[in-house]
Amino acid sequence: MKWRPDPEFLRHALVMVAGHRYWVLPLLPLLWLVFQAVVIYLNPEESLSGNEVQGPLLAVPMTALAIFFGMRIIAGEIDDGSLEIAYTVPGGVERLLVIKLAAAFLLLLASEVLLAAVVYLFFTPFPPGALYGALQAASFYLILAMAMSTLFRGEAAGAIATVAILALNGLITGFGDNQVRISPFWNPYDSEAFSTELFAWTLQNRIGMLLAMAAITALAFMRANRRERMLAGS
Repeated sequence: MKWRPDPEFLRHALVMVAGHRYWVLPLLPLLWLVFQAVVIYLNPEESLSGNEVQGPLLAVPMTALAIFFGMRIIAGEIDDGSLEIAYTVPGGVERLLVIKLAAAFLLLLASEVLLAAVVYLFFTPFPPGALYGALQAASFYLILAMAMSTLFRGEAAGAIATVAILALNGLITGFGDNQVRISPFWNPYDSEAFSTELFAWTLQNRIGMLLAMAAITALAFMRANRRERMLAGS
């Protein structure tokens, strides 16, 4: 069965992922910028340069939002008691999951546009490439939260597992103090590597993250397709 664009189905997916007021959620990360503005006002030494904003001002609030969306994509059907219905959707459960993932990604993009505008206008200009870096980190944890919630068959358990991995990432990178090229938060603009090494490391990071996200998505969808196992105990 060939999939066709369906605006109404997309709107329904947005509601399933983020609730009936889904348009509000992309605004929430702006509260993080308000907090950061207060911190900088009280302590000007905490000001960030354009090369440093990718993680603290863009990726961090987007990642928090992404984890919330991710845990809703598959496990939300379990917690809402609607998983069995999802298997009867025309086009298969994959169609529903793909469009929910797309809906979550669109909400992340909307949030990034708002964050980028506020950071650029009220904090500091930054390299355009920082937008991709922030989106990469958020997308990785969106997909990871989806996979963990599917593995543990619940939103809360999936969120806890994802946050634990995020915390481990923070410990390895010194919460942004160290740039590690295997991290989703890799920021080449804040690295001390030489230019030739920097290009190679950035390329490795970007390609590696894309492959990792593709693999995790495939595994999550394979798990979701095991109908009997997913419905057991639901």
